[in-house]
Amino acid sequence: MNMGSTPSKAVQSEIREQRESEKATYVTRELAQSLAKLDLSAPLSVDGSLSLSNVDAWEDDVTQSPKLQLARTILNHTNIRETLTSRSSYIADAHVFNTELEFKTGPITNQKSSGRCWLFATTNVLRYNIMKKLNLSEFQLSQSYLFFWDKLNKSNYYLELAIQHADLPVDDRLVYYLADELISDGGQWDMAVNLLETYGVIPQPLYPESLHSSLSSPVNTLLKTKLREHALILRDLSASLRADPAISADAALRALRSKKEALLKEVYVVMSATLGVPPRPDEKQTWDYYDKDGKPGSWTGTPREFYKAFAYDKYSPADSFSLINDPRNEYGKLYTVDKLGNIWGGRPVLYVNTEIENLKQAVVKQLKAGQPVFFGCDVGQFSDRNAGVMDTALFEYEAAFDIKFGLTKADRLRTSESSMTHAMVISGVHLDAAGRPARYKVENSWGDVPGDRGYFVMSDAWFEQFVYQVVVPRALAPRDLVAVFDKGEAQTLPPWDPMGSLA
Repeated sequence: MNMGSTPSKAVQSEIREQRESEKATYVTRELAQSLAKLDLSAPLSVDGSLSLSNVDAWEDDVTQSPKLQLARTILNHTNIRETLTSRSSYIADAHVFNTELEFKTGPITNQKSSGRCWLFATTNVLRYNIMKKLNLSEFQLSQSYLFFWDKLNKSNYYLELAIQHADLPVDDRLVYYLADELISDGGQWDMAVNLLETYGVIPQPLYPESLHSSLSSPVNTLLKTKLREHALILRDLSASLRADPAISADAALRALRSKKEALLKEVYVVMSATLGVPPRPDEKQTWDYYDKDGKPGSWTGTPREFYKAFAYDKYSPADSFSLINDPRNEYGKLYTVDKLGNIWGGRPVLYVNTEIENLKQAVVKQLKAGQPVFFGCDVGQFSDRNAGVMDTALFEYEAAFDIKFGLTKADRLRTSESSMTHAMVISGVHLDAAGRPARYKVENSWGDVPGDRGYFVMSDAWFEQFVYQVVVPRALAPRDLVAVFDKGEAQTLPPWDPMGSLA
């Protein structure tokens, strides 16, 4: 056979068989080695209950370890997070970055007692352009404006799903799950795009915060109670309509949606009373302001017009998409999550799954292009809120307790140990001598007290383990990943998949 020629099918088959045989031999050998390491002696508890003999044996081991005895002396009366914090991590995670956005925005925002981080992250990205264009020193878009329209649309989305699945038993897993997760404060990038493209944005003074936009739990509790009641009403009506052979499927759907709209009025009444009546997206508003030089300015227009005029320049939110790193699933593929959305019939939540290095490169490329970066992560893992540090080496649990953490990123997703819980903005990165990220500057939405006046620092190791999503404009994304997104052939994950968690 000549060099570079294609082997025959018979030869290819032999090669495959040989490889499969070698693989089987390897797996068998590995299994044998693993079994050889197992302790196959009889357990102290024959029936599987906890045996005091085990406790005695464990205690004997601990009493012979000076390190564990010292841990007992110290840790029974101190906070383990404070006591086991790594000094070296604080030193390594300096709030210093050699690659930052040139234009600085402010003030640091505060979502307070609400789960609106994704809306704060979105508006913090958008205000970068607005403040540059209008020469502002401080500025906020109205997060509560988007919050109102999102909550109202999520209520409609839930009731549409109730109609769609009215034939399923009420204790079906899907029905039960949807009733539990019906109107979360959280959201995803594509859901933010739905709101931006439909309702636009407005400056915060035109629809300011209310008590219940900043303290969302009481209103959420009330709305969930009513919406679950509404869903049962629609289920009962659906059953009655289906039982009548004279009523067509189309007529039944029209009747159900008419009833749904009547029920949604109650949601609107509660929301408009507690959050305030929002401007309509096509309603003209006048905003008066001072620029950073103290010069007064004024703008009149609709929220949609404000969005189109100021919120972006080269990189439209609608032209950006999510890269995720989910090691459970195949890379180079497009994924979506079933039943996840806010605006019925709107843009679906879509993720292009890829290696973590591509997420890092997307961050660096955007920052060098002068673009802040929306990202989703599991903020509670190995982080110090007060110091504003996120680092996998932050707490020395393994040394103190003589244990090892063996879960991989994929394992954490599989076992509900981790998921996207928070969205923030990356506005800087510190690159090492080889041009690789060492740490990242993160703009949070928890006020200006935590961290370095509201900014957090994230180590590169933490990024690898607990960052799941980076939003990138298609013009700055790798061409092969843009092609995956454009192809649109998405694999659908179930509603309860960790990638369906809302930041």
